[in-house]
Amino acid sequence: MSFFVAYHPAYIHSVPSNHRFPMEKYGLIYQQLQYEGILDPEAFLTPGSIDLKYVKQVHSSSYLEKLLSLNCSPREQRVSGFVHNEDLIDRELRIMEGTRMCAEAVIHGGVALNIAGGTHHAFSDRGEGFCLLNDQAIAAKWLLDQGLFHRILIVDLDVHQGNGTAEIFADVPEVFTFSMHGGANYPIHKEKSDKDVDLETFTDDKTYLSRLKTELSQVLDEFNPDFMFYQCGVDILESDKLGKLKVTQHGIRLRDEFVLNSAKQRNIPLVCSMGGGYSKEVRDIVNAHMHVFRLSHQLFSK
Repeated sequence: MSFFVAYHPAYIHSVPSNHRFPMEKYGLIYQQLQYEGILDPEAFLTPGSIDLKYVKQVHSSSYLEKLLSLNCSPREQRVSGFVHNEDLIDRELRIMEGTRMCAEAVIHGGVALNIAGGTHHAFSDRGEGFCLLNDQAIAAKWLLDQGLFHRILIVDLDVHQGNGTAEIFADVPEVFTFSMHGGANYPIHKEKSDKDVDLETFTDDKTYLSRLKTELSQVLDEFNPDFMFYQCGVDILESDKLGKLKVTQHGIRLRDEFVLNSAKQRNIPLVCSMGGGYSKEVRDIVNAHMHVFRLSHQLFSK
C-alpha cells in the first residue's frame, strides 16, 4: 500500500484578518503532520502549477481566460469569496496540481491526501463559495482521459452540497457524484448529484453515521467504482459556525474511518481533499482534519 500527502506553502494565501476563511489551517496541518512524524519526507508531494490543458477539460476556456487574466468582475470575485490577484491564481493552480498528483501517485493502490482542495463549488464556467477551480473534477477527468480508470466515485461529505461537481459531471456516466450535506444549508439552490442525501438541521453522530453507512454502501455495491475521491470537509462539526449539524470530533473520526475502510476493503485507490471547516477555534478545525491523516497512515502505510 502507499500513503502520500500533497502540500505547498502557497496553499496559505494572505487574506484580511476578518475574513471568514481559516487560511492558516493548511500550514498548521502540515506542521502537525511533521510534529507527529506521520509520514516520511519522501511521501510529501510538492505541486507546481498544473498544466492548463487538464483544466480546460473541465472548465470553459472563456472562464479560465478571465480568471488567468484577472478579469473577473468585482461581483464575480465576491461570489468566489476572494479578491483575485496573481498569488491567489498561482495558489489555485498548485492546489489543482496537488490533487492530480495525488491521483497519479495511487494509480496502483493506496491513499493520497491533498492538504487543501475539495473545491466543490467551482462550476465549469464560474467560481463560488471559496472555490475558483474544481480540483477533484479536474483530477477525475484526467484519470478518465488517460484511460487509467473507468468508474470514478466522488464522495462529498462536506456540510455543503457539491453543486459545482454535480454540474460538471451531470452528463458523465463514468463519474458518480455522491453528496451528503445539510439540506437547509448553502447553496439554497441545489444541483442534482447522482445521489444526494439531505440531512436535517442538528443531525447527531448516530443518525449521521447510520445514513452514511446505508447510503454509501449501496452506492459502492451498485456502481462498483475502480477509483474514489473523498471530499472530507469538517464543517459538519457541532462547533462549526456555518454547519448547523451536531457531529462531534469522534463522529468525524468514525465517518473518515468508514470511508477509508470502504476503499481499502475493496482495493479502490483513494484521493482525499480537505474541504471546508469554519469552527471559531482553528485548533478544532485542525484536530478534525487530522483524523483522516492519522487513519490513512494507520490503514495504508503498513
